[in-house]
Amino acid sequence: MGTFLRIPYFLFILLSVFVSSANADNSIEQVRFSDTSDTARIVLEFKSEPKYSYFSLQNPHRMVLDLQGVERKFDFSTVTISGNKIKRLRHSTPKSSNDTRMVIEANKKLNPRVFILNPTEGFSYRLVVELVDPDPVPVSPINNSGPNRDQDIIVIIDAGHGGNDPGSIGPEGTYEKHITLSISKKLDKLIDAQPGMRGVMTRESDYYISPNDRPKVAARENADLLVSIHADAFTTPQPKGGSVWVLSKGRADTELGRLLEQTERSSELLGAAADVIGDRDTERYFAETIFNMSMDLSRALSYELSHELIKDMKQVTSMHKKTPQSASLAVLTAPETPSVLIEVGFISNPQEEKNLNWEKHRQRLAEAIFRSIKRYFKKTPPDGTLWAKWKNEAPAIHKVTRGESLSLLAQRYGVSVKELKDANGLRSDLVRIGQELTIPK
Repeated sequence: MGTFLRIPYFLFILLSVFVSSANADNSIEQVRFSDTSDTARIVLEFKSEPKYSYFSLQNPHRMVLDLQGVERKFDFSTVTISGNKIKRLRHSTPKSSNDTRMVIEANKKLNPRVFILNPTEGFSYRLVVELVDPDPVPVSPINNSGPNRDQDIIVIIDAGHGGNDPGSIGPEGTYEKHITLSISKKLDKLIDAQPGMRGVMTRESDYYISPNDRPKVAARENADLLVSIHADAFTTPQPKGGSVWVLSKGRADTELGRLLEQTERSSELLGAAADVIGDRDTERYFAETIFNMSMDLSRALSYELSHELIKDMKQVTSMHKKTPQSASLAVLTAPETPSVLIEVGFISNPQEEKNLNWEKHRQRLAEAIFRSIKRYFKKTPPDGTLWAKWKNEAPAIHKVTRGESLSLLAQRYGVSVKELKDANGLRSDLVRIGQELTIPK
């Protein structure tokens, strides 16, 4: 009887060693970090599906993630940490020599949310750790004209969908998330190559970001524009063509109310002006008025850009909608950033799916979008940017109309007739209708 009992126990030990050794070949391939106003997000990529457990500790605040059967090779110190929620990532002593223990050191108490994303094209298993701030710092009004603003025009480029959200799927199996990411990368490259402009992508590879978190990137970056790239779809293959969308007035009013409710005191929105006002009811009235005007301006600028986008996109593809459309779209709710959503075509249409899979077509779409953005900002560059400086320094151009003379124009622009003649190389005081004159500073 004793021998009978010892043999199964010996086999159990051997089996345990074998299973432990077999699981030890999993490893962390890559770690990415991102931060929004209320959530820090860590994505770990693995060779195979990981087994994990986690728990939180206080004094100091940290989260401990145990990864079973994962080699301890990845250097967490190479991960770039941003924002004010997380201090650093580090290793700690695991339960077993075949495991990895990652410690996330936090600056405050954060609520963890952990889940696994299954493999998709180009990606293996991903373990996502989201640390949610239960008391996020309210987003303050953006002052783009202040002395500390970035001199570059900042454009947020949002590639729609991603990760476990593929978006629409074409008849041949094309995922919308791959098309949007490709066009977004091409647009980002064009913007970064333009002096005085800088692109910031909401996602740079295939991972999921909540639609509500995407406009937060615009607030964090003090952005001048948000452009979200998508591909449309329908239940039948016939519809085709692109369209451009802006936030509806109803959704804008809802977001205004939500923003004011989330702010504990309206004085946080008004800054130093609140010290002059003094009365809380008056503070709220002024805060609501200012934000209402700001959001109305953002929507008006979004419409203005939308018309430019349609003008350029129709040179590359057919347009399903000839005028800008409005809808209640979460991605367009950045409170003070003009925002547009571009549908580059119907992925459910077989011919448009084929076009969108053609790299040259995606490049042409990115170039068309870039031309519109460039023309829009050339006309109305944000205060404090290099483009605004260049525009102010550039001489004005005046096109002569009926009844105008050099003396009249000199009086209007506050320069002398001689200065006008010298700036334009004129030998006489005569001008003709339609003639373009450079007006000196």
